[in-house]
Amino acid sequence: MSTGKAGTTHVVIVGGGFAGLKCAMELAAHSEIAITLIDRNNYQQFQPLLYQVAGGILSPDNAAFALRDVLRNRQNVDVRMDEVVAVDLAKRTVRTAEGAAVSGDYLVLATGSRVNFYGIPGADRHTFPLYSLTDAERLRSAILHAFEEADRDPASAAEGLLNFVVVGGGPTGVEMAGTLSDILKRALLKEFRHVAALRPQVYLIEAAPELLGAFSPESRRYAASALKDHDVSVLNGVAVKEITADAVLLADGSRIATRTVIWAAGLKAVEIPTQPELPQIPSARLEVEQDLTIRGFDQVYALGDLANAMDQDGKPLPQLAAVAQQAGKSCAGNIIASIKGEPLKPFVYSDRGILAMIGRNSAIAELGKSHHEIVGPVAFVTWLGVHTALLTDVRAKVEAVVEWAWAYFGSEHAGQLIDR
Repeated sequence: MSTGKAGTTHVVIVGGGFAGLKCAMELAAHSEIAITLIDRNNYQQFQPLLYQVAGGILSPDNAAFALRDVLRNRQNVDVRMDEVVAVDLAKRTVRTAEGAAVSGDYLVLATGSRVNFYGIPGADRHTFPLYSLTDAERLRSAILHAFEEADRDPASAAEGLLNFVVVGGGPTGVEMAGTLSDILKRALLKEFRHVAALRPQVYLIEAAPELLGAFSPESRRYAASALKDHDVSVLNGVAVKEITADAVLLADGSRIATRTVIWAAGLKAVEIPTQPELPQIPSARLEVEQDLTIRGFDQVYALGDLANAMDQDGKPLPQLAAVAQQAGKSCAGNIIASIKGEPLKPFVYSDRGILAMIGRNSAIAELGKSHHEIVGPVAFVTWLGVHTALLTDVRAKVEAVVEWAWAYFGSEHAGQLIDR
């Protein structure tokens, strides 16, 4: 079925993340276009802040926004909570887990990404990924459970109970490790008064020789120094061989006792069976034309983490929120141009830089296309400002700023409740 009214153009968007939601909001300004937005969740999650939910700095409401609330004034947008399980590209039709078939004049696939364990034994069973709001809440509860268990009887605490191991030295891993170490030292040790002697410790493991491979050498050196200042034990150049219920086993033969392993080592696109079947690169991303259409299907687009879009030098664009948002806007512009019979424009990403928070008063910001480097407290404030601006609505911006202020000035944090 198609939910578009007679005389209107119907656009079906699969995925309410940064790319899909941005595309819907841009198209919604045109009353002659009817939009159906389908997502298995009824909210957009702000993935760059999930680690702060896991650490209890922000509440889940600060990192997720109800799609119906965001689009409540967009009368031509129909939000459907359902999961797409199959796509017919030629007919621009999707089939959902609830048995519905939705067709459109244009189809936009923006299904996002999921965790990639790279086939490491035990990683799928004994780690806490950090790629969804549910992941963040589970990890927060696991951290608190460990402290509650140790606080009840420190003398009999299991080996490694308060060792927290982060696997992956990209921005998510670095941010999680630095922030978690700060929380352990500044908040939890004050509240759980019987565990200080157990010396809680955060480890960060990265298989590459250095952390933050996408950043400049100067930024990487600063990050390594800042993590040391924040009491994070960094292990570079060593791969994880296996993960068990009570340890991380490394390729060099060493072992770290732990009950809590946080997986931040990589992601891959969420795969949807398509007819016809499309070729995929190892990360499950789909090849797209410069205008973000899927090759051979002029009115079908792939956006965000699903699309293997290229920059002007022919290199794959990173899987970042900024890339996804700009792609959503570009896609909407091309759909409008197509309806008017105008030529489509290639997607050109405007590189505004990259950032990473390392901990309290410590961050890296490489700004603009030239990636001008800023580190330390100034970068810390820059990170806060940029992420506030990226939040979806005004209420979310205000609430996040208030939570950050409480955490910074009052040493308080939002998520002390264990989810049972």
